[in-house]
Amino acid sequence: MSRGAQFAGVTVALVTPFRNGEIDFAALKRLVDWHVEQGTDCLAPVGTTGESPTLDHDEHEKVIATVVEHARGRIKIMPGTGSNNTREAVRLTKFAKSVGANGSLMVGPYYNKPTQEGYFRHFAAVADAVDLPIVLYNIPGRTGSNINPETIIRIAEAIPTVVAVKEATGSLDQASQIAVGSDLTILSGDDSLTLPLMSIGGEGIISVVGNIIPKDMLALVKAFKDGQIAEATRLHQKLFPLCRDMLSVATNPIPVKAAMKLLGMDSGELRLPMVALDAAGEARVRQTLVNYGLLPA
Repeated sequence: MSRGAQFAGVTVALVTPFRNGEIDFAALKRLVDWHVEQGTDCLAPVGTTGESPTLDHDEHEKVIATVVEHARGRIKIMPGTGSNNTREAVRLTKFAKSVGANGSLMVGPYYNKPTQEGYFRHFAAVADAVDLPIVLYNIPGRTGSNINPETIIRIAEAIPTVVAVKEATGSLDQASQIAVGSDLTILSGDDSLTLPLMSIGGEGIISVVGNIIPKDMLALVKAFKDGQIAEATRLHQKLFPLCRDMLSVATNPIPVKAAMKLLGMDSGELRLPMVALDAAGEARVRQTLVNYGLLPA
C-alpha cells in the first residue's frame, strides 16, 4: 500500500464562489454538501482552481475553516497551503491543522524558482513545523520550474509526512520515476491523463472537471482499480473531450466556472486578473456540455 492511500481516489479542486466581489460562503457550503452527496472522496479548496492567488490571507483561512467545519468529517479536506514564502507556507499549514484538515496540498514555490536543494529544504521546513500529511503539487507550467523526480524521491525518503504527489508535469516518464523510486501515492494533476497515469501506478486524480461530473471521474478510477480496463477506457474516451475541449478554452478556473454557471451551480464570477469568457468562448464551453449530455442541444 502506498503511504498516502487515504488520498487515493478522486479529490476535487474546489472553486471559490464569488458574488459582488466577495466570497459567497453560502454557495461554498452548498458545494461541499453537493460533493458529499455525489460521493467525492476529498475536496481541495484554495488551490489554483480556488483562485487562491486572488484571496488575501484572511480570506484564505476563512475558506479553509468554512469548508472543514461544514464538512464535519463527512468528506476529507486537503486545502492548498503552499506559498513561495516558506514562512507563509508554515503559517497556512499550521492553520489548516488547527481547524482539522486531513492534509495539505502544497505547491512548489512559484516565481522565485528555487534550486532543487531549495525545494527540499522548503518542504522539510514545513514538515518539521507541522505534523500534517502533505501532498506535493508539482506544476512547472504554473511555478516556472520543475521539482525533479530525484528530488521528490529524496523528499519521500527523508520526510515521512510527505505522503503523495499531485503530478502535473504531463510527463509519464517523470511519474514513472517517482513510482519506481518511492512509495508515494501518485495523483494525476491533469484530468485528461487520469487513466494513463493510473496505468503506470497512479491511484487517482485531483480533478477540475470533478466540479461538475465527480461521479463519472469516480467511476473511471473505480473501474481501473477493479480491473475493468475496457470500462475505464470507455469512460476515459467519454471524459476526454470534456477535459481537453472545455478546459483548454482559457486558463483554469475560467472555463469550469463558466460551465458551472451554465449548469446553475455557480455565479461564474471571477476576480481580476481572471476575467469571464467572451461570447465565443462561452459558446464553446456550452457546446462541450451539450456534446457530453449535460445540457440540451
